[in-house]
Amino acid sequence: MVSATTFAEKLQASADRLFELLDRFHQGHVLVVGDLELDEFLTGQVERISREAPVLIIRHDRTQQVPGGGANAVFNFARLGAQIKVAGLVGKDEQGRALRNIFQAEGIDVEGILEDSDRPTVTKTRISGHSRQSVTQQIVRIDRKSDQLPSPVLQGQLADYIRQQVKSVDAIVCSDYGDGTLTQPVIAAALAHPLTIVDSQKHLKNYPGATIFTPNLPEAELAVGYPLGNLSEAADNEAIIRQAGSDLLKITQAQQILITRGSDGMSLFGHDGSEYHIPPFNRTDVFDVTGAGDTVVAALTLGLTAGASPWEAAVLGNLAASIVVRQFGTTTTTPVEMKAALQDLLNEL
Repeated sequence: MVSATTFAEKLQASADRLFELLDRFHQGHVLVVGDLELDEFLTGQVERISREAPVLIIRHDRTQQVPGGGANAVFNFARLGAQIKVAGLVGKDEQGRALRNIFQAEGIDVEGILEDSDRPTVTKTRISGHSRQSVTQQIVRIDRKSDQLPSPVLQGQLADYIRQQVKSVDAIVCSDYGDGTLTQPVIAAALAHPLTIVDSQKHLKNYPGATIFTPNLPEAELAVGYPLGNLSEAADNEAIIRQAGSDLLKITQAQQILITRGSDGMSLFGHDGSEYHIPPFNRTDVFDVTGAGDTVVAALTLGLTAGASPWEAAVLGNLAASIVVRQFGTTTTTPVEMKAALQDLLNEL
């Protein structure tokens, strides 16, 4: 493992290079293949208890709709300035239209979003309430989702679209939230690209030979089948993380494995035996880690398309995540914000 002191020296030596890579983010052409979800937030003021049942009556104030799941990954790429195409499925419903409209407003190519008339757009509706003198709190979440797989015809159409894009994009990202979009034909089409990045909650074995995987700690534990420790707690845990990296490389046949570990930073392992630990860049201002993994994937991928080494790309991913965790909900960042955060980080070294 690279020590904290060595990491600080390496970061300082790489500063100019990292700034140059951030300037190239807008040149990246990326196709995101993912489980497209819509996050809805309905908020209002609690007026009283209903006479019909012991439930709260909320007077609706506003509804906010934002991209969720793989759609959040797409949105992160767009906010980082990349040229984005998206391949995925939505239902023949209001939520699917809303998601398309959000993407189009950001200049995202939605030609690869196909309509599935048999399944709804995956939607997570959070209903929150507040009184006059209290903070807003979530009361209930309603999920719309089908456990049925898309039809073979739709799977084939989606795979065909992906194959048509392979030569026109610099990378393909698979954002698998387990909603059924990434079936075997779709995955096979995506893996035809020489630079494929996989962010999957489970079933990492379904993506053999992808360039790099970005599991978080629970996902890595699920894949290897044993618990992973905390590097800061005991020396033995360093060996456990190292073993997990080695096992994941074998399981996935990947070139690189990046284990994102929350407040313990990241651990990067290469098939060539390379190994790095990247410490967290923000320990004190963490308010919400929702969607941070999507931000990591976006910044990491654009770093790679700009010519970054795996280490440089992982540092950029870590930097981007350190910004979005300071805000509540699924949020994004920009190259301008990343440059400012990088400069602040360098000033602290």
